[in-house]
Amino acid sequence: MLKELITKISSLQSVGQPYFPPGLFPSYRSNSLIGYHRPDTTMFFSAITAFTLQSIRSKEADTAIWEEIDAIVAKVVANYPLFQNKDGLKTYNFWQTRPSKHFPNGYLFRHFEHFRIPDDVDDTALAYLTTSPTPEELHWLKEKLPLHANGTRLWIKNTYPDYRRLRAYSTWFGKNMYIEFDACVLSNLLYCIFKYQLPLNQHDEDSLTYIRSVIETDRYLTEPFRCAHQYPRTPLIIYHVVRLLAAFDPPQLHSVRDKLIRDTTALLQKADHPMDRVILAISLLRLGERPARIPIENYTAADFKGFYFFIAGLLTAYEHPLLYRLAIHPLMHMHWICEAHNWTLLAEYQCLWETGL
Repeated sequence: MLKELITKISSLQSVGQPYFPPGLFPSYRSNSLIGYHRPDTTMFFSAITAFTLQSIRSKEADTAIWEEIDAIVAKVVANYPLFQNKDGLKTYNFWQTRPSKHFPNGYLFRHFEHFRIPDDVDDTALAYLTTSPTPEELHWLKEKLPLHANGTRLWIKNTYPDYRRLRAYSTWFGKNMYIEFDACVLSNLLYCIFKYQLPLNQHDEDSLTYIRSVIETDRYLTEPFRCAHQYPRTPLIIYHVVRLLAAFDPPQLHSVRDKLIRDTTALLQKADHPMDRVILAISLLRLGERPARIPIENYTAADFKGFYFFIAGLLTAYEHPLLYRLAIHPLMHMHWICEAHNWTLLAEYQCLWETGL
């Protein structure tokens, strides 16, 4: 079954159809409340799909699966130069950069410089995780990150008061960009830092403190948007944090492991969406639990409807308190969807179920 899923994912990889260069996985941004739906030429879903497939490869003994995953990943990585920093630095953007193609294939936002976003640590971490960066590149990244952390140039405003002095990393690299904390983005970045065994500093420690605290305080359950602007749902926060915890077991997160198991078990029992059940079950499997098997062999693309893995909040960037209160409203959210990534989540579940890892 796993081999069939990998082949299905491979079949969805672009061979050069409109909007999607060869090797990218088609994705779309949408807001059903206003009838908005556009093809989106982004690096994000292709990179995170490659990352997840590589994690599957590391657990599988089937060389045929290895070869198919390697071929998929190579085609994805070939597109990274399109999204690399416009000045040639080794950071990456959600959208193509030279020239900037923000809000691609749209009618309005793409015409305004205001909506051009800087490079971000999420896409950058995924690029480093799915390639083989040199020691010099890793050292450069580790020196670059603090330049955009909280308190270096600017202080964060859109967070809880008790986090405003944390020197945690921000989502964005832009010199004058507002500071933002996102538990999922930080989990991806810390995964990269731990994987390459980069030395920890105060920014790493404070980023782990932020992740731990939003779980300890139940804020990730009651106000997930405030904890992760780009991944503003509790199952998504659990998925990302647990992936980091299961891979590297950082001591800073030991105190929330049992709580994560309890909370995830409770959420799985009442989860309505079939894909939420999958990512919650993945998380429990990573934590050594064995929830009842989900019959993913019966899943079709219809089971993906209404599921989103990533968003952009159109008002999140504004630090005015009134606008920030409005930012949580679904009307102000763009949802990003990608069929190939959904199948990849099913493949990840199947791999973890088969291997018990």
